[in-house]
Amino acid sequence: MTYREEYERWLASPALSEAERAELAAIAGDEREIRDRFYAPLSFGTAGLRGVLGMGTNRMNLYTVRQATQGLASLIAGLGAETMARGVAVCYDCRHGSPEFAHAAAEVLAAAGIRVLIFDAMRPTPELSFAVRHYHCIAGVNITASHNPKEYNGYKAYWEDGAQLPPAEADVVSRAIREVDVLTGAATVPFDDAVRAGLITFLGRDTDEAFLSCALSQSVARDEVERAADTLKIVYTPFHGTGYKLVPEILSRIGLKHLLCDPVQSVPDPDFHTVKSPNPQDPEGFAGSIALARENDVDLILGTDPDADRIGIVVRDRAGEYRTITGNQTGCLLLDFLIRARRERGTLPANAAVVKTIVTTEMARTVAEQNGVYCADTFTGFKFLAEQIGKFEADGSHRFILAFEESYGYLVGDGARDKDAVTAAMLLVEMAAWYHNRGLTLCDALEQLYERYGFYIDETVNLIFPGVDGLARMKSLMDGLRENPPAEIAGVRTVAVRDYLDGSIRSLGGEKAPMTPAGSNVLGFDMADGTRFLVRPSGTEPKIRAYILLHGSDRRECAERVTRYADVARAWQNS
Repeated sequence: MTYREEYERWLASPALSEAERAELAAIAGDEREIRDRFYAPLSFGTAGLRGVLGMGTNRMNLYTVRQATQGLASLIAGLGAETMARGVAVCYDCRHGSPEFAHAAAEVLAAAGIRVLIFDAMRPTPELSFAVRHYHCIAGVNITASHNPKEYNGYKAYWEDGAQLPPAEADVVSRAIREVDVLTGAATVPFDDAVRAGLITFLGRDTDEAFLSCALSQSVARDEVERAADTLKIVYTPFHGTGYKLVPEILSRIGLKHLLCDPVQSVPDPDFHTVKSPNPQDPEGFAGSIALARENDVDLILGTDPDADRIGIVVRDRAGEYRTITGNQTGCLLLDFLIRARRERGTLPANAAVVKTIVTTEMARTVAEQNGVYCADTFTGFKFLAEQIGKFEADGSHRFILAFEESYGYLVGDGARDKDAVTAAMLLVEMAAWYHNRGLTLCDALEQLYERYGFYIDETVNLIFPGVDGLARMKSLMDGLRENPPAEIAGVRTVAVRDYLDGSIRSLGGEKAPMTPAGSNVLGFDMADGTRFLVRPSGTEPKIRAYILLHGSDRRECAERVTRYADVARAWQNS
């Protein structure tokens, strides 16, 4: 069926409401828009679904959510009645359509005879991961598009370990989805009827308390917060999202007295009207919080994204200016603090480990290894970090004390198996208090890290490939780099190419050796100046990310090098 035929089928379907049909009728004369909405279905993978809201097979709407859930229900039902009785936890964020999509998913699961535990209101992503583990569910569904702009929503599927769906299970769901007619193929039962039948039950304050109790058990320096409580001042912004309740609550429970919540961005808002993109990686989003911090002599600003799995910080330096700290820098600060604080208190495991991704700063490895801590690399995506943590648990070789990635995601403890900005907020405040009590800012602490471990600078360049030909252009770029790797980048000779798809490292002279990890479409270029340059297509957005990882002793020279490499990456977008 062509995209035009599919459009006409949707337009004529009695399944659509009048408002939904009117939305499609309004684009009748826009062939490009019709093609973009119907040229292909949203792709379901280990990260679930994510897309622009609207009517169409390539959009997030009630029909694509029901279709995906029918596929998930098929997987679970195929595992038997006992598995179905374990249930699926369902959560959602503040975005347009999120409550409705969550209820739609619950209706499909209930119709399949699968028990559903749905939150009574929006909650952070890490609490959904926690709930799957805490209630021994077989799976979880979270309706969220994380830090994407307001036009997006998404569908994250989790498995019994609390991590996102593993590849094998995701493949089963994907195949099942293809057998479900998107408009009429999903069986549903009315939500209220399923509640009365006991197939749908609600999660509320009891789950919050269990989650907070688990998070608080990861505290390493609450006494430092109590010592600093009279003078340490914090501003927090949830970027209009789900962190607005639990983050302030956990910070209060560890003894923080002076917490100011951004009064505008603490109001849940699916339009995120104060920011272009509700992403703590974007410094512009902190403008209001910085103004509030200046007015109140504040030391540290915390910001969580709408589903409260990512967290970013802005720190006041000794000159009184507020500096954005990157995800890599924050992770290294936190790792060094956890090692030192736990060692002081005798709680650092003898077999301690940190888990990071291959595109995360190598400074973390240096910090770990110089302190006798093992460092493990995984592919990008927290499901891979969770998988490595699971391997540690299974073989008993190591105890992880921190898992993190450069994109502002951090995890400690056994409560969740996804990024957890709620627990991370607590630990970041404890870290700030630890340094505050020693007369240091986190800017001072970062400079001390550079003195101790060497200077590292890292930058991520996003290459955007929008439209119906975007995926083809992305594939062409990756294929070209793989088949004809550049002999030099930014005037620097390429020493070796790391192909993480087949797990090989080869010199440009042709020598080839095996390498781990393997199985992901990522290319890495080892440069003669010691730079690691990696490129990776996004699994959820039409973009390729280029990661530039540098190490040196001179800040200015490193900054100049990273600029040259970034310019080359941006030129690839238009090649």
